[in-house]
Amino acid sequence: MESKEVMVTFIVINLLSPYTAILGRPWIHAMGAVPSTLHFKVKFSIEHGIAVVRGNQQVARQCLNVDVFTWSPYEVPGVDPKFIVHKLNVDPLFPPKKQKPRRLTKEHVEYVKQEVKRLKEAGAIKEVFFSDWLTNTVVVRKKNGKWRVCVDFTDLNWTCPKDPFPTLKIDQLVDAMYGHQRMSFLYAFQGYHQIALVIKDLGKDSIHLT
Repeated sequence: MESKEVMVTFIVINLLSPYTAILGRPWIHAMGAVPSTLHFKVKFSIEHGIAVVRGNQQVARQCLNVDVFTWSPYEVPGVDPKFIVHKLNVDPLFPPKKQKPRRLTKEHVEYVKQEVKRLKEAGAIKEVFFSDWLTNTVVVRKKNGKWRVCVDFTDLNWTCPKDPFPTLKIDQLVDAMYGHQRMSFLYAFQGYHQIALVIKDLGKDSIHLT
């Protein structure tokens, strides 16, 4: 049977896996291939017929026993700042703002301490001294009855020029994906702490903890 060649760019990851390679949509489209997860096969046409690539169900099932997933946001080390960072569009004409400390109830104080401890252990936040910006935490109850720690960034928001463009609708986002090889499905959980803040903006999001 004749072979078919297609140039493919791979991303090499140092990770235990039962798979030698994972071929995505660019390869599938280039080959005109038809994959079937039910039958563990991929079929594509070649010069003298149909080529079939068969998978191994027993090996594939072993992937279910490999602990490579994070089940808590605090287990996620974050995204490399060389890849992406958050930037604050602060107007330099506005002076830094320190909010006056607000008193929290005893229950709220304990919950804030627990949340801060988890985020510090995950490397998402760190302790700073003598910051020019200070913001209060706000503890609110979620629909499921649990507490959520929010941050009152009202003053910081006022210093950032408003974006006059409305948020894109889902159909526009889907259309914008056309022609791109990859799309990030990163879920920015609990205050976007998986993505770091650019170094020059560190400290502008400081919060009171007393």
